[in-house]
Amino acid sequence: MTESSTSNDPFRADLDSTEQNDSLSSKPNPRSLGELWQTLVEMGLGEASYRVGSGLASLALVLMVVWVMSNFYLKGQVAAPQPAAVAASLPTATPTIEPPRFELPANNGVQGIFRLALLHTSLPNRPRFEFVEYEIQAGDTLFTIADRFGLKPQSLMWTNPKELGDPHWITPGQVIKIPPTDGAVYEWHAGDGLNAVARFFKVTPEDIINWPGNNLTLESVGDFAAPNIEPGTVLFVPGGQGQFITWNMPRITRDNPAVAKTVGPGYCGTVYDGAVGTSTFVWPAATRYISGYRYQPEINHFGIDIGGSTGVGIYASDNGVIVYAGWNDFGYGNLIVIDHGNGWQTYYAHLSQINVICGQSVYQGDLIGLMGSTGRSTGPHLHFEMRSDVYGKVDPLNFLQ
Repeated sequence: MTESSTSNDPFRADLDSTEQNDSLSSKPNPRSLGELWQTLVEMGLGEASYRVGSGLASLALVLMVVWVMSNFYLKGQVAAPQPAAVAASLPTATPTIEPPRFELPANNGVQGIFRLALLHTSLPNRPRFEFVEYEIQAGDTLFTIADRFGLKPQSLMWTNPKELGDPHWITPGQVIKIPPTDGAVYEWHAGDGLNAVARFFKVTPEDIINWPGNNLTLESVGDFAAPNIEPGTVLFVPGGQGQFITWNMPRITRDNPAVAKTVGPGYCGTVYDGAVGTSTFVWPAATRYISGYRYQPEINHFGIDIGGSTGVGIYASDNGVIVYAGWNDFGYGNLIVIDHGNGWQTYYAHLSQINVICGQSVYQGDLIGLMGSTGRSTGPHLHFEMRSDVYGKVDPLNFLQ
Protein backbone atom coordinates (compact mmCIF):
# COMPACT_ATOMS: atom_id res chain seq x y z
CA MET A 1 0.00 0.00 0.00
CA THR A 2 2.86 2.29 0.68
CA GLU A 3 4.47 1.69 -2.69
CA SER A 4 1.25 2.52 -4.59
CA SER A 5 0.77 5.67 -2.61
CA THR A 6 4.19 6.86 -3.53
CA SER A 7 3.89 6.08 -7.21
CA ASN A 8 0.52 7.81 -7.49
CA ASP A 9 1.79 11.01 -5.79
CA PRO A 10 2.46 13.63 -8.53
CA PHE A 11 4.46 15.85 -6.20
CA ARG A 12 6.87 13.01 -5.41
CA ALA A 13 7.30 12.23 -9.07
CA ASP A 14 8.35 15.80 -9.88
CA LEU A 15 10.83 15.77 -6.98
CA ASP A 16 12.52 12.63 -8.22
CA SER A 17 12.85 14.11 -11.71
CA THR A 18 14.44 17.28 -10.38
CA GLU A 19 17.07 15.39 -8.21
CA GLN A 20 18.04 13.27 -11.20
CA ASN A 21 18.62 16.34 -13.40
CA ASP A 22 20.75 18.02 -10.66
CA SER A 23 22.97 14.96 -10.28
CA LEU A 24 23.55 14.80 -14.03
CA SER A 25 24.43 18.52 -14.25
CA SER A 26 26.98 18.32 -11.33
CA LYS A 27 29.24 15.77 -13.11
CA PRO A 28 31.60 16.94 -15.97
CA ASN A 29 30.71 15.80 -19.36
CA PRO A 30 33.84 14.39 -20.92
CA ARG A 31 32.25 14.26 -24.32
CA SER A 32 31.42 17.98 -24.31
CA LEU A 33 35.12 18.88 -23.24
CA GLY A 34 36.48 16.72 -26.05
CA GLU A 35 34.10 18.27 -28.50
CA LEU A 36 35.18 21.73 -27.32
CA TRP A 37 38.87 20.91 -27.83
CA GLN A 38 38.10 19.38 -31.23
CA THR A 39 36.25 22.50 -32.18
CA LEU A 40 39.25 24.70 -31.15
CA VAL A 41 41.62 22.56 -33.15
CA GLU A 42 39.40 22.73 -36.22
CA MET A 43 39.32 26.51 -35.84
CA GLY A 44 43.22 26.61 -35.77
CA LEU A 45 43.37 27.70 -32.12
CA GLY A 46 44.75 24.48 -30.60
CA GLU A 47 48.40 25.58 -30.25
CA ALA A 48 47.43 29.05 -29.01
CA SER A 49 45.06 27.54 -26.50
CA TYR A 50 47.82 25.20 -25.28
CA ARG A 51 50.25 28.09 -24.77
CA VAL A 52 47.64 30.18 -22.96
CA GLY A 53 46.78 27.29 -20.70
CA SER A 54 50.45 26.61 -19.86
CA GLY A 55 51.01 30.29 -19.05
CA LEU A 56 47.94 30.39 -16.81
CA ALA A 57 49.12 27.24 -14.99
CA SER A 58 52.61 28.72 -14.41
CA LEU A 59 51.13 31.96 -13.14
CA ALA A 60 48.90 30.06 -10.76
CA LEU A 61 51.87 28.08 -9.45
CA VAL A 62 53.86 31.29 -8.82
CA LEU A 63 50.96 32.89 -7.03
CA MET A 64 50.60 29.81 -4.87
CA VAL A 65 54.30 29.91 -3.87
CA VAL A 66 54.06 33.60 -3.02
CA TRP A 67 51.01 32.99 -0.93
CA VAL A 68 52.63 30.09 0.96
CA MET A 69 55.83 32.11 1.68
CA SER A 70 53.91 35.17 2.84
CA ASN A 71 51.70 33.20 5.19
CA PHE A 72 54.11 30.65 6.68
CA TYR A 73 57.69 32.10 6.49
CA LEU A 74 57.80 35.86 6.09
CA LYS A 75 55.40 36.61 8.97
CA GLY A 76 57.59 34.95 11.64
CA GLN A 77 59.86 36.88 14.04
CA VAL A 78 63.66 36.49 13.62
CA ALA A 79 65.20 35.76 17.00
CA ALA A 80 68.29 37.70 17.96
CA PRO A 81 71.43 35.54 18.30
CA GLN A 82 72.32 34.52 21.80
CA PRO A 83 75.57 35.95 23.25
CA ALA A 84 76.97 32.47 23.84
CA ALA A 85 76.45 31.52 20.19
CA VAL A 86 78.12 34.74 19.03
CA ALA A 87 81.05 34.15 21.33
CA ALA A 88 81.42 30.60 20.07
CA SER A 89 81.64 31.82 16.47
CA LEU A 90 84.42 34.33 17.23
CA PRO A 91 88.15 33.46 17.84
CA THR A 92 88.86 32.69 21.45
CA ALA A 93 91.52 34.85 23.06
CA THR A 94 94.41 33.01 24.78
CA PRO A 95 93.94 33.34 28.50
CA THR A 96 96.81 34.99 30.32
CA ILE A 97 97.61 33.43 33.66
CA GLU A 98 100.25 34.96 35.82
CA PRO A 99 102.78 32.28 36.85
CA PRO A 100 103.36 31.73 40.52
CA ARG A 101 106.17 33.73 42.03
CA PHE A 102 109.39 31.73 42.52
CA GLU A 103 110.44 31.73 46.10
CA LEU A 104 114.11 31.06 46.87
CA PRO A 105 114.46 28.10 49.21
CA ALA A 106 115.86 28.66 52.62
CA ASN A 107 119.67 28.30 52.89
CA ASN A 108 120.14 24.60 53.61
CA GLY A 109 123.80 24.33 52.76
CA VAL A 110 123.30 23.54 49.06
CA GLN A 111 125.32 25.91 46.91
CA GLY A 112 124.35 26.82 43.36
CA ILE A 113 126.51 26.53 40.25
CA PHE A 114 128.13 29.78 39.26
CA ARG A 115 129.54 30.65 35.85
CA LEU A 116 133.28 31.22 35.94
CA ALA A 117 134.72 34.06 33.92
CA LEU A 118 137.59 32.70 31.81
CA LEU A 119 139.98 35.52 31.13
CA HIS A 120 141.96 33.78 28.38
CA THR A 121 141.28 33.10 24.71
CA SER A 122 141.79 29.67 23.14
CA LEU A 123 143.59 30.02 19.85
CA PRO A 124 143.51 27.32 17.18
CA ASN A 125 146.61 25.23 16.63
CA ARG A 126 149.02 26.91 14.28
CA PRO A 127 151.59 25.18 12.10
CA ARG A 128 154.99 24.90 13.71
CA PHE A 129 158.14 25.61 11.72
CA GLU A 130 160.78 25.34 14.42
CA PHE A 131 162.30 22.34 16.19
CA VAL A 132 161.55 21.67 19.84
CA GLU A 133 163.67 19.71 22.28
CA TYR A 134 162.40 16.71 24.17
CA GLU A 135 164.01 14.88 27.07
CA ILE A 136 163.45 11.13 26.89
CA GLN A 137 161.68 9.66 29.91
CA ALA A 138 161.85 6.17 31.37
CA GLY A 139 159.58 3.85 29.38
CA ASP A 140 159.69 5.96 26.20
CA THR A 141 160.07 4.32 22.82
CA LEU A 142 160.37 5.81 19.37
CA PHE A 143 156.73 4.93 18.78
CA THR A 144 155.36 6.57 21.94
CA ILE A 145 157.37 9.75 21.33
CA ALA A 146 156.38 9.92 17.67
CA ASP A 147 152.71 9.37 18.52
CA ARG A 148 152.81 12.15 21.10
CA PHE A 149 153.91 14.65 18.45
CA GLY A 150 151.92 13.22 15.54
CA LEU A 151 155.00 12.03 13.64
CA LYS A 152 156.41 8.85 12.15
CA PRO A 153 159.14 7.21 14.27
CA GLN A 154 161.58 7.20 11.35
CA SER A 155 161.30 10.99 11.17
CA LEU A 156 162.75 11.17 14.68
CA MET A 157 165.68 9.02 13.58
CA TRP A 158 166.27 11.01 10.37
CA THR A 159 166.17 14.22 12.41
CA ASN A 160 168.58 12.88 15.05
CA PRO A 161 170.95 10.63 13.09
CA LYS A 162 173.79 10.93 15.58
CA GLU A 163 171.59 10.39 18.64
CA LEU A 164 169.17 7.79 17.23
CA GLY A 165 171.09 5.74 14.71
CA ASP A 166 169.26 2.69 16.10
CA PRO A 167 165.94 2.42 17.97
CA HIS A 168 167.73 1.04 21.01
CA TRP A 169 169.85 4.14 21.35
CA ILE A 170 167.26 6.13 23.26
CA THR A 171 168.03 6.42 26.98
CA PRO A 172 166.26 8.32 29.77
CA GLY A 173 167.64 11.83 30.14
CA GLN A 174 168.74 12.02 26.50
CA VAL A 175 167.61 15.17 24.68
CA ILE A 176 166.50 14.90 21.05
CA LYS A 177 165.04 17.34 18.53
CA ILE A 178 161.41 17.04 17.49
CA PRO A 179 160.82 18.19 13.90
CA PRO A 180 157.79 20.33 13.03
CA THR A 181 156.49 17.66 10.64
CA ASP A 182 157.60 14.40 9.06
CA GLY A 183 160.87 14.72 7.19
CA ALA A 184 164.64 14.75 7.67
CA VAL A 185 167.48 17.18 8.34
CA TYR A 186 170.57 17.77 6.32
CA GLU A 187 173.72 19.69 7.16
CA TRP A 188 174.95 21.57 4.12
CA HIS A 189 178.48 20.91 2.88
CA ALA A 190 180.68 22.90 0.57
CA GLY A 191 180.21 21.79 -3.02
CA ASP A 192 176.72 20.38 -2.50
CA GLY A 193 174.18 20.91 -5.25
CA LEU A 194 170.54 21.54 -4.41
CA ASN A 195 169.29 19.18 -7.11
CA ALA A 196 171.42 16.30 -5.83
CA VAL A 197 170.42 16.85 -2.19
CA ALA A 198 166.74 17.01 -3.09
CA ARG A 199 167.06 13.84 -5.17
CA PHE A 200 168.73 12.03 -2.26
CA PHE A 201 165.78 12.81 0.02
CA LYS A 202 163.20 12.16 -2.76
CA VAL A 203 161.81 15.70 -2.82
CA THR A 204 162.10 18.72 -5.11
CA PRO A 205 164.46 21.70 -4.59
CA GLU A 206 161.39 23.91 -4.19
CA ASP A 207 160.26 21.79 -1.20
CA ILE A 208 163.46 22.73 0.61
CA ILE A 209 163.46 26.39 -0.46
CA ASN A 210 159.79 27.03 0.33
CA TRP A 211 159.93 25.67 3.88
CA PRO A 212 159.63 28.84 6.04
CA GLY A 213 162.01 27.56 8.72
CA ASN A 214 164.89 27.32 6.23
CA ASN A 215 164.76 31.09 5.49
CA LEU A 216 165.54 30.58 1.81
CA THR A 217 164.16 32.17 -1.36
CA LEU A 218 164.70 31.46 -5.03
CA GLU A 219 166.45 34.80 -5.38
CA SER A 220 168.81 34.22 -2.46
CA VAL A 221 169.65 30.64 -3.49
CA GLY A 222 170.46 31.49 -7.10
CA ASP A 223 171.93 28.69 -9.16
CA PHE A 224 170.78 25.25 -7.93
CA ALA A 225 174.08 23.69 -9.03
CA ALA A 226 176.06 26.12 -6.84
CA PRO A 227 173.52 27.59 -4.41
CA ASN A 228 174.32 30.41 -2.03
CA ILE A 229 173.94 28.30 1.13
CA GLU A 230 176.59 28.52 3.83
CA PRO A 231 178.35 25.24 4.71
CA GLY A 232 177.20 24.02 8.10
CA THR A 233 173.64 25.30 7.59
CA VAL A 234 171.14 22.78 8.93
CA LEU A 235 168.15 22.50 6.61
CA PHE A 236 164.89 20.73 7.24
CA VAL A 237 163.60 18.64 4.33
CA PRO A 238 159.79 18.37 4.72
CA GLY A 239 158.58 14.97 3.55
CA GLY A 240 162.15 13.86 2.99
CA GLN A 241 163.09 10.20 3.36
CA GLY A 242 166.50 9.82 4.96
CA GLN A 243 168.72 6.80 5.32
CA PHE A 244 169.61 4.88 8.44
CA ILE A 245 173.11 4.42 9.75
CA THR A 246 174.18 0.94 8.70
CA TRP A 247 176.90 -0.58 10.79
CA ASN A 248 177.39 -3.39 8.27
CA MET A 249 177.25 -6.06 10.95
CA PRO A 250 178.73 -9.00 9.05
CA ARG A 251 177.10 -12.37 8.69
CA ILE A 252 179.09 -14.58 11.03
CA THR A 253 179.42 -18.23 10.03
CA ARG A 254 181.51 -21.17 11.26
CA ASP A 255 183.47 -20.98 8.01
CA ASN A 256 184.85 -17.51 8.82
CA PRO A 257 184.04 -16.40 12.38
CA ALA A 258 187.02 -14.05 12.45
CA VAL A 259 185.19 -11.70 10.06
CA ALA A 260 183.54 -10.26 13.18
CA LYS A 261 186.80 -9.02 14.73
CA THR A 262 185.89 -5.44 13.71
CA VAL A 263 182.62 -5.43 15.66
CA GLY A 264 183.88 -6.29 19.14
CA PRO A 265 186.06 -8.47 21.31
CA GLY A 266 183.55 -11.30 21.31
CA TYR A 267 184.59 -12.59 17.90
CA CYS A 268 185.90 -16.15 17.57
CA GLY A 269 189.17 -16.80 15.75
CA THR A 270 188.83 -20.38 14.56
CA VAL A 271 185.81 -22.65 14.78
CA TYR A 272 185.61 -26.29 13.87
CA ASP A 273 182.57 -28.10 12.66
CA GLY A 274 179.95 -28.99 15.21
CA ALA A 275 176.22 -29.50 15.66
CA VAL A 276 173.91 -28.83 12.71
CA GLY A 277 170.43 -27.38 13.05
CA THR A 278 167.09 -29.00 12.33
CA SER A 279 165.68 -25.90 10.54
CA THR A 280 162.98 -25.66 13.18
CA PHE A 281 163.30 -22.95 15.81
CA VAL A 282 161.90 -22.79 19.35
CA TRP A 283 161.17 -19.72 21.44
CA PRO A 284 164.53 -18.52 22.84
CA ALA A 285 163.48 -17.14 26.25
CA ALA A 286 161.62 -18.22 29.37
CA THR A 287 159.24 -15.27 28.88
CA ARG A 288 156.92 -15.11 25.88
CA TYR A 289 155.84 -11.53 25.30
CA ILE A 290 157.08 -8.75 23.05
CA SER A 291 158.22 -5.49 24.64
CA GLY A 292 159.47 -2.45 22.81
CA TYR A 293 159.86 -3.28 19.14
CA ARG A 294 158.94 -5.97 16.67
CA TYR A 295 160.60 -6.69 13.35
CA GLN A 296 160.30 -3.21 11.79
CA PRO A 297 162.75 -2.47 8.97
CA GLU A 298 161.17 0.97 8.49
CA ILE A 299 162.91 2.07 11.70
CA ASN A 300 166.06 -0.01 11.17
CA HIS A 301 164.96 -2.74 13.59
CA PHE A 302 165.50 -6.23 12.20
CA GLY A 303 164.61 -8.39 15.19
CA ILE A 304 162.10 -8.78 18.00
CA ASP A 305 162.44 -7.61 21.60
CA ILE A 306 161.29 -10.24 24.10
CA GLY A 307 160.47 -8.66 27.44
CA GLY A 308 161.41 -9.92 30.87
CA SER A 309 163.68 -9.14 33.80
CA THR A 310 167.38 -9.44 34.35
CA GLY A 311 168.41 -13.08 34.86
CA VAL A 312 165.65 -14.71 32.76
CA GLY A 313 167.03 -17.78 30.99
CA ILE A 314 167.98 -17.55 27.29
CA TYR A 315 168.08 -20.78 25.24
CA ALA A 316 169.45 -21.96 21.90
CA SER A 317 166.65 -21.80 19.35
CA ASP A 318 168.19 -24.69 17.35
CA ASN A 319 171.30 -26.87 17.21
CA GLY A 320 174.51 -25.13 16.12
CA VAL A 321 177.99 -23.81 16.90
CA ILE A 322 178.92 -20.65 18.83
CA VAL A 323 180.65 -18.25 16.42
CA TYR A 324 180.47 -15.08 18.58
CA ALA A 325 180.36 -14.81 22.35
CA GLY A 326 181.19 -11.55 24.13
CA TRP A 327 180.92 -7.79 23.97
CA ASN A 328 179.73 -6.09 20.77
CA ASP A 329 180.60 -2.49 19.88
CA PHE A 330 177.56 -1.94 17.67
CA GLY A 331 175.10 -1.51 20.53
CA TYR A 332 174.21 -5.18 21.04
CA GLY A 333 176.07 -5.36 24.37
CA ASN A 334 176.86 -8.94 25.38
CA LEU A 335 176.08 -10.94 22.24
CA ILE A 336 175.92 -14.62 21.30
CA VAL A 337 175.73 -15.74 17.66
CA ILE A 338 174.96 -19.34 16.74
CA ASP A 339 175.67 -20.70 13.25
CA HIS A 340 173.31 -23.60 12.56
CA GLY A 341 175.27 -25.06 9.66
CA ASN A 342 172.34 -25.00 7.24
CA GLY A 343 172.42 -21.38 6.10
CA TRP A 344 170.82 -19.95 9.28
CA GLN A 345 172.29 -17.86 12.11
CA THR A 346 170.56 -16.59 15.27
CA TYR A 347 171.59 -13.55 17.38
CA TYR A 348 170.99 -13.10 21.15
CA ALA A 349 171.76 -9.54 22.36
CA HIS A 350 171.84 -7.39 25.54
CA LEU A 351 172.65 -10.39 27.77
CA SER A 352 173.63 -9.94 31.39
CA GLN A 353 175.57 -13.22 31.36
CA ILE A 354 177.10 -15.50 28.71
CA ASN A 355 177.25 -19.22 29.51
CA VAL A 356 178.98 -20.52 26.34
CA ILE A 357 182.35 -20.14 24.63
CA CYS A 358 183.54 -19.85 21.03
CA GLY A 359 183.35 -23.05 18.99
CA GLN A 360 181.07 -24.82 21.45
CA SER A 361 178.29 -27.00 20.03
CA VAL A 362 174.89 -26.31 21.53
CA TYR A 363 171.57 -28.03 21.06
CA GLN A 364 168.03 -26.82 20.82
CA GLY A 365 166.80 -25.72 24.25
CA ASP A 366 170.28 -25.49 25.90
CA LEU A 367 170.75 -22.58 28.33
CA ILE A 368 173.28 -20.22 26.74
CA GLY A 369 172.93 -17.03 28.82
CA LEU A 370 170.75 -14.72 30.91
CA MET A 371 168.59 -11.76 29.92
CA GLY A 372 169.97 -8.30 30.62
CA SER A 373 170.16 -4.68 29.46
CA THR A 374 173.71 -4.25 28.21
CA GLY A 375 174.70 -2.10 25.25
CA ARG A 376 172.15 0.28 23.72
CA SER A 377 169.14 -0.79 25.77
CA THR A 378 166.42 0.99 27.74
CA GLY A 379 165.62 -1.99 29.98
CA PRO A 380 166.00 -5.76 30.38
CA HIS A 381 164.98 -7.66 27.24
CA LEU A 382 166.32 -10.04 24.63
CA HIS A 383 166.93 -8.67 21.15
CA PHE A 384 166.61 -11.75 18.93
CA GLU A 385 167.46 -11.85 15.21
CA MET A 386 167.40 -14.54 12.53
CA ARG A 387 169.46 -14.37 9.34
CA SER A 388 169.46 -16.64 6.33
CA ASP A 389 171.97 -17.11 3.53
CA VAL A 390 168.98 -17.10 1.16
CA TYR A 391 166.44 -14.69 2.68
CA GLY A 392 168.67 -12.30 4.62
CA LYS A 393 167.24 -10.75 7.81
CA VAL A 394 163.76 -12.15 8.43
CA ASP A 395 160.94 -11.66 10.93
CA PRO A 396 161.52 -14.27 13.66
CA LEU A 397 157.80 -14.45 14.43
CA ASN A 398 157.33 -16.13 11.05
CA PHE A 399 159.63 -19.03 12.02
CA LEU A 400 159.55 -19.54 15.79
CA GLN A 401 157.55 -22.45 17.18
